[in-house]
Amino acid sequence: MRQTHLLIPTLRDDPSDAETNSHRFMVRAGLIRQMAAGVYSYLPLGYRVLRNVERIIREEMDAAGATELLLPALHPSELWKESGRWDQYGDELMRLSDRQGRAFALGATHEEAITSLVRDEVKSYKKLPMTLYQLQTKFRDERRPRYGLLRGREFLMKDAYSFDATDEGLDRSYRSMYDAYSAIFNRCGIRYLAVEADSGSIGGTDTHEFVALSGIGEDTIAHCGECGYAANVELAQSVPPDAERTTAARADSGQPENPAAGPQLTDTPDVRTIAQLTAYLSIRPAQIIKSVALLVDGKPVVALVRGDRELNETKVKRLLEASSVTMMSEADIAAKLGSHPGYIGPVGLGPDVTIAADEQILSMTAAVVGANEPDRHLTGVAPGRDFRIDASGDLCTAVPGDLCPNCRKPLLLDKGIEVGHVFKLGTKYSEPMRATFLDDTGKPRPFQMGCYGIGVSRLLAAIAEQHHDEAGIVWPSSVAPFHVHLIVASSRDDTQTALAEKLYDELRRAGIDVLLDDRDERAGVKFADSDLLGIPIRVTVGKRAAEGVVECKRRRDSEAVQVETGNLTAYIRSLDV
Repeated sequence: MRQTHLLIPTLRDDPSDAETNSHRFMVRAGLIRQMAAGVYSYLPLGYRVLRNVERIIREEMDAAGATELLLPALHPSELWKESGRWDQYGDELMRLSDRQGRAFALGATHEEAITSLVRDEVKSYKKLPMTLYQLQTKFRDERRPRYGLLRGREFLMKDAYSFDATDEGLDRSYRSMYDAYSAIFNRCGIRYLAVEADSGSIGGTDTHEFVALSGIGEDTIAHCGECGYAANVELAQSVPPDAERTTAARADSGQPENPAAGPQLTDTPDVRTIAQLTAYLSIRPAQIIKSVALLVDGKPVVALVRGDRELNETKVKRLLEASSVTMMSEADIAAKLGSHPGYIGPVGLGPDVTIAADEQILSMTAAVVGANEPDRHLTGVAPGRDFRIDASGDLCTAVPGDLCPNCRKPLLLDKGIEVGHVFKLGTKYSEPMRATFLDDTGKPRPFQMGCYGIGVSRLLAAIAEQHHDEAGIVWPSSVAPFHVHLIVASSRDDTQTALAEKLYDELRRAGIDVLLDDRDERAGVKFADSDLLGIPIRVTVGKRAAEGVVECKRRRDSEAVQVETGNLTAYIRSLDV
């Protein structure tokens, strides 16, 4: 294709709103343009990359036995009400009404739509298993669209849904999609981890995120370089390296409090934070039990963690098998706990308050806790003796230095971009939507469902985020908009122009996807644009055109190689890009 025929509006300067390398380079390279916050147009080169990613996805999904379809983007509210998500999904769901006042939503996800379709069309176990997928635009009213394609309000997604008759069948479908996703991300050139994750608003049981490692990622991943354990920090299990019994020690005595003495009321005027309490009592944060007041499915819960750790609300939700977890307001703390912010503690709480404890505090024998009255704390408190524990488990967020739960080696924490997610939904949607089939005994049973998503447009940004240098993008050859960028150093030199035209035809006949830069621009401008666009191989027809010699350079290399034009096609094919 000729560059003079394409819309490639490259920019010399970074866009003012770009916060990431992928965003600034994709805008500067003329791949995307913003229409509104979180809403982008794909220009010709950007669309070619998108199509290459789509091709890889389709090939691997088809190879895994899935079949493609296309579902509506406009959903009647009745479907979402059947599943219970019309009210649960929240403000991210873009809602609208037609001229008759009937409520609709633009598809943020398609569990309801696919369940409705299969419910109406599949009646027998003989049609199972079945996996259907689509590539389609999704709409979510993000509170803060940012990072270009990484967090948008309109984006392209590949979503797939499996339908099985049994749990064992769902396990097989899940494994098949997990393997297909691994193949997709490998072919796209992504460095990624498959990590245990929370199912969020989609729901379900077993779930894994595929996370592209990147310093600008919004997810934090805890992983072990020794045994391969990996999980989103929301779910990561860990073993603290200092798991010894903790006692509350006073610096003035130098000795632990006597556990048998029981709780002692201590004045702590204007001391509300962990940092203030450690300084005032001359103790370590690990000697404090931090009490966090929550509303879990609307009911009062006080969650307990050591003072040197952070509570993980996702783990609280999973421990209590809840749908929602929110922080209590100051008014709720007073009304439901009879306490005060900064002085909340578990001692004396009534039976209507659930006390959930992190397992690290169970062995503490003389801890410091809030006294539920202003300016006072209790010292010498022992869990189980001085207050009840209704539920316990791992409730802390993993931190560097924690040990892997499998092999006890130190965990690594890295940032990442979620590019794919696979879920075992089970009957979360089929039961409330009455989606059933007849089994081999003629008995109706709900479908066992799985859900599998890839953020296709986000994947483009993740690839660019991992593959760039100071000059621009360095596309992996599998997704690059073209394989070869053929540049005429001087378009006013007839010899150069004639040779470039000859090579352009030869490369195309050889099946090589080539972009010919035939613009009347200075060579320096063409080279800068070529680096910015990131096409894997650059061929320059320059001063040695009359000798039948051109320069050939891989985008990731600093030096070019002189190649005779008769050997050019074979040389390009031999390059590892």
